[in-house]
Amino acid sequence: MQVIYDQETDTLTIILLDVPVMESDEDKPGVILDYDALGNLVSLEILDASRRVKAPSQIDYQVAPVAV
Repeated sequence: MQVIYDQETDTLTIILLDVPVMESDEDKPGVILDYDALGNLVSLEILDASRRVKAPSQIDYQVAPVAV
């Protein structure tokens, strides 16, 4: 997984799988979902990220504990 914040375009991109995008859909205004040839979500883009995300240039990544 890769997260990229482009300050110049104010776009936050989250890449789940590095495969060719075959279709894109603007699910909500300013949120673009990208799909592969099989219809799997491979990335998403958030436009005007500084207005939609608290701190687009910072990442807090956590792994939830596994229940035993």
